Amino acid sequence: MPGYRKLGRPTAHRKAMLRNLVTDLLREGRIQTTDCRAKEARRTAEKLITLAKTDNLHNRRQALAYIFDETVVNNLFEEIAPKYAEREGGYTRILKLGPRRGDGAEVVFLELV
Repeated sequence: MPGYRKLGRPTAHRKAMLRNLVTDLLREGRIQTTDCRAKEARRTAEKLITLAKTDNLHNRRQALAYIFDETVVNNLFEEIAPKYAEREGGYTRILKLGPRRGDGAEVVFLELV
């Protein structure tokens, strides 16, 4: 299936969930979630970090359109993106933890490198 995963959620719920995952990842630096959710959140997080490498008003507004927390956006542009200025991509890593006890879903850590 090209493009994206539906994650068994309606469109609005899926978009809100991914926004929250990306916001928490950029705020905390590391989150624990399932493998499929982490792979989808990683796509958006890496695009936002690449966007933040060029600090101008247009890019800030584009980031604010996706991330509602202004402090996270400021942190993204002032602290996170300058760390990756020399890096071409691959700003996140997925560490597998094993299956979840209740339903057997693969649980992972998604973290910034």
